Amino acid sequence: MPPGRFLAALEPSDDGDEVIVFHVGAGAVVVEEGASVPDGGHYLGALDGRGCWAAAVDGELDGGLDLHRLWGRVDEDTWTVAGRAVQLVEWDRTHRYCGRCGTETVAVPTERARRCPACGLLAFPRLAPAIIVLVEREDGRALLARGAAFPIPMYSCLAGFVEPGETMEQAVHREVHEEVGIEVDEVRYQASQPWPFPHSLMLGFTARYAGGELNLDEREILDAGWYAPDDLPMIPPAMSIARRLIDAWLARAADR
Repeated sequence: MPPGRFLAALEPSDDGDEVIVFHVGAGAVVVEEGASVPDGGHYLGALDGRGCWAAAVDGELDGGLDLHRLWGRVDEDTWTVAGRAVQLVEWDRTHRYCGRCGTETVAVPTERARRCPACGLLAFPRLAPAIIVLVEREDGRALLARGAAFPIPMYSCLAGFVEPGETMEQAVHREVHEEVGIEVDEVRYQASQPWPFPHSLMLGFTARYAGGELNLDEREILDAGWYAPDDLPMIPPAMSIARRLIDAWLARAADR
């Protein structure tokens, strides 16, 4: 395998997926010079002009970092490549057998896919699209909520997966109504972010409050409220698309 910068994704453990990061610089784990990725690796692209590869690693390796804990220790480009590594290794691991007939699949040499030699079914890496939306009110306040899955009292934008047959905009309307009971309009796309937990693509939107009272789905949302720019709770870190939506709102508020 060609020399370069390597990311090797470990097999999932009870604590979640881990990545080993080779030669990423200060603040991250550095594995010995000359380390190599096993055969069967996935090419991830180039980072700073050097090739990146990912491969499953059997057993334990010193210096493993959970993908969540890697956040903030490396720059955003490196973290994105690490996320791609985890996603591709997980896809390869979970598509060893055909989902239609159960035959062992084989790698397709000309594209990133696995093919069933018996029935011909092709399996490509999967993405699960999800929307995330910052809802603003006429008085300049924004809706922030604490999800039931948050281990700390952090407040963020509303988010949820897109259902089959939905447009992204329809998913925004449905998720907001299901989670907090209000209606929105003026739904506008802003940006997207790969989110490898385990294989999502987050699509960021803004929307305007259009009516209704907050009525929380307590299975999903522990708390929610309308917050002013100068009175915010704990919000997500800078690398997340949620924070980008919040920061853009804050910038608009400052210009008013």
